[in-house]
Amino acid sequence: MNLIILTLLAVISTSCDEKEQYPDDTMTETLYRMPEESEMHEGTWLQWPHQYQYGTAYRNSLDATWVEMTKALVTSEKVHIVAYNEAEKNRITHLLSNSGIPINNVDFKLYKTDDVWVRDNGPIYVRDKSGKLVIEDWGFNGWGNKTDEDSGELIESANCNKIPAKIAADQGRTLIDLNSTMINEGGSVEVDGHGTLMACKSSILNSNRNLGMTQQQAEAIFKKYLGVTHFIWLDGQAGLDLTDQHIDGFARFGNASTIVTMEQEDLLDFDVKQSDINTLYAAKNKNGEAFHFVKVPLTQHNVKKTDGKDLGYKGSYINYYIANNKVLVPNYNDPNDAVANQIIQKLYPTRTVVGIDVRNLYANGGMIHCVTQQQPAD
Repeated sequence: MNLIILTLLAVISTSCDEKEQYPDDTMTETLYRMPEESEMHEGTWLQWPHQYQYGTAYRNSLDATWVEMTKALVTSEKVHIVAYNEAEKNRITHLLSNSGIPINNVDFKLYKTDDVWVRDNGPIYVRDKSGKLVIEDWGFNGWGNKTDEDSGELIESANCNKIPAKIAADQGRTLIDLNSTMINEGGSVEVDGHGTLMACKSSILNSNRNLGMTQQQAEAIFKKYLGVTHFIWLDGQAGLDLTDQHIDGFARFGNASTIVTMEQEDLLDFDVKQSDINTLYAAKNKNGEAFHFVKVPLTQHNVKKTDGKDLGYKGSYINYYIANNKVLVPNYNDPNDAVANQIIQKLYPTRTVVGIDVRNLYANGGMIHCVTQQQPAD
């Protein structure tokens, strides 16, 4: 009899724990709010490419893109560069010096990283109820424990997953450890700063990230930790790419009333499902108001790397980054670079659009937004 009672108590306790971890959305209190990207920044975080994971050819092919980003950003805000070690810091400093880039607005942190995708593994800065800036450390497992296409080995992610905690410790900020709560890459979610979140289910509600998590549970977590109460969910496509289709490659909040995306034909070309296009175009904000859409074309031609290798697919301009007085837009040495830059410039008239050559980066699956992370102003 005692054994039966203890077993029942254990079941009840487990049930209570699950309810506490994944509360019903209607019962969840909002504790933090994530500022929208266009709000004032203290700085931008970059993880500089290195040779310790994929070799010197990989590193050298990407250096120029990081130099261009740094050059554009230093006149806008601080640039926080994560360098793998002291030798890499010296190498990067030399690169910046040779390009005539002043480093008075640059600082370095020496942290080991696995790769460059700071949007996905880096710190998520949010404000608590008093307005204080704190860092959230969401779990990162290499986009669902993916394997590298070339080597066939598991993509290493342990170093990158430690970056938010290291930054919080260095800055003396409160760290909200969400590693056991949710695996969530920064590129998976778009927030408008006014209570709406947009995401693809495929990169969040996926057994390779959050086994068994329901949409209701995910919404409760996002409500509590990002301050959102309204959700635009696209299905996405698991297995389509390394990320299982991050939203920030094809749809972004331009501002509180605007979604930046593409025409239907280009979205289909970018492997967005018709049903998701229909959902996106019908999206409304938390007040039930329809969004205004700004549509930017894909590149006219398939993207070619700087060495001439044809990647076999077109490039997206949606994955741009909003800095204080600049907007960094992916460029591909394509006729539509100028078209895209002009459209995005009209959306941000008080900022200057700077085209950044991302051809070699794009070969590895990402663009500007994927490799930048904002630190809001205190």
